[in-house]
Amino acid sequence: MSTWLIYSDHEFVDCCLQRMQLFSTCVAFSLVADMGIGRGAVGNWTLSIWCFCFAVTLIILILQFCEFPSRFPFFWYKFSVTYACYAALLCLSASITYSITYVQFLPYGPYRDRAITATAFSCIAYVLYAMEVAEIWDLYKLNSVTCYVLTVPGLLKMLETFTACVIFAFISNTSLYQDQPALRWCVAVYTICFLHATVVLVLNLGDCEYRLPIPFPIFQLGLTLLSVLLYASALVLWPLYQFDEKVGGQPQRSSDVSCKDELTYSVCAWDQRLAVTVLTAINLLIYVGDLVYWSCLFSVGTEDHQWAPESLFSPEVSLQSSDVP
Repeated sequence: MSTWLIYSDHEFVDCCLQRMQLFSTCVAFSLVADMGIGRGAVGNWTLSIWCFCFAVTLIILILQFCEFPSRFPFFWYKFSVTYACYAALLCLSASITYSITYVQFLPYGPYRDRAITATAFSCIAYVLYAMEVAEIWDLYKLNSVTCYVLTVPGLLKMLETFTACVIFAFISNTSLYQDQPALRWCVAVYTICFLHATVVLVLNLGDCEYRLPIPFPIFQLGLTLLSVLLYASALVLWPLYQFDEKVGGQPQRSSDVSCKDELTYSVCAWDQRLAVTVLTAINLLIYVGDLVYWSCLFSVGTEDHQWAPESLFSPEVSLQSSDVP
């Protein structure tokens, strides 16, 4: 009875949070959708984040109204906490990038006020999604239910895909790389590694990680090692061809004409190149941390290695085992 009451309280709090998330993201994109001023690639990316979060949260509320979670409780738990984590990260990144790459370039007036208000509601949405993650985590931690995205490798995979999404926002300006084969290789690296991490997350979300022909930890280690090597090549090639004058790069910000255009209300091309360089280095460090984790897991020996992943990600753990209806 007490477990049922805890779960009911969680459902009520969760529903309230989701309705406030729906309102916050709706206000955020509604304020800036019809401003009539060019947002640039990064501005459009932040707008698409708010629209995406609004749409998915609305679908979740509809599915809950149709009692879909009760039919697939374990899948729904993993999906909801995974989505809430991503939504929190996306809204946080949208708040930061929108204010840095767009709001600060707007002239003072009603458009700037609307953009600032949209940023504020995006920050509110981030807090609400983070509260939902904490609420779900506390409930299922109380009932001894684990989820991949709430473990160390799961969080690392989320950060890898999240950082890649931010990189995609900056490289949506194809003029940054379309004239150089080496830079196109870097874009391919970002895409391939993003797909690697996404496949791992989807396998865990669908409880398919132990249905592979090879052990899942070996699969993880191989993909992570490949991603580290690919990102290392991108970290060398991207800044080299973007900032080395000998190969056609622009070493100085002042040499970029787009950075001198006072009528442009978005971050200039040189700043986008620098942002991608920094994000590439950050993601490489995350992948290295991921590689170190799996290498240490293998170093403890075959017997311990076989038990450790299962204790973290075993599909046999279910909501039924935790007495949650």
